[in-house]
Amino acid sequence: MPHDRPLINSSLPHSARIWNYWLGGKDCYEVDRQVGDELHRVNPEIVDIARAQRAFLRRTVTHLTAEVGIRQFLDVGTGLPTLDNTHEVAQRIAPEARIVYVDHDPIVLAHATALLTSTPEGDTAYIDADLRDPEAILESAARTLDFGRPVALMLLGVVAHVPDDSAYAIVDRLLDALPSGSHLVFCDSTEVYRPEAMRAMVERWNEASDNPRTNRTPDQLARFFNGLELLEPGLLSVAQWRPEPADAALPTEVDSFGAVACKR
Repeated sequence: MPHDRPLINSSLPHSARIWNYWLGGKDCYEVDRQVGDELHRVNPEIVDIARAQRAFLRRTVTHLTAEVGIRQFLDVGTGLPTLDNTHEVAQRIAPEARIVYVDHDPIVLAHATALLTSTPEGDTAYIDADLRDPEAILESAARTLDFGRPVALMLLGVVAHVPDDSAYAIVDRLLDALPSGSHLVFCDSTEVYRPEAMRAMVERWNEASDNPRTNRTPDQLARFFNGLELLEPGLLSVAQWRPEPADAALPTEVDSFGAVACKR
């Protein structure tokens, strides 16, 4: 790991730590809990969004591993480890699965050893890189993943941190490096069901953090899938993407929209 990585700043809230707090984790500081509680007051839906997004990860990775036969995953913006991380879901089904995690947050780096676990048959690696530098991601990921075979690119709740239209070129560059049969698993925040609360939450987050984010409309999110073949049921609330009985307690209308699509 790089030696020039800045130390963890416990005086500024961080999205990975706040997300971990909402999911019931303990890897956060008082400032994260304070801002997390404030954001929850502004938008009470946010904890449901966090949980629905984690369930979406579980269902999509299960489908791609068990039904599609994907054995390689590139998970960008993975955040802090919690229940049902990508490698755990995939390797329960296919022990030979290979997973590369990507993040550039110092506290995630500090917990990388929790992610760097694998079955003996498979492999799990961690890359210290920023989504805004797709070339660095691809160069490092190629040490673990075979880009001659299909890869699932996981972008869950991370592209919102690239608030301008350069986000589309970044996702396109990552997809361009992947072969036919690869899949994109993508979700991000929108303003469909509770627009005022979602807008207020982002405004408050951008006031408190040095890592701004944005909400996008469903049409703007759909652009990330241009040229790909959407799997049923398409782009919709993540809680509505092939729900399972285990997810029955989650609200179905949450302002995080996602989909899975295949590169032909």
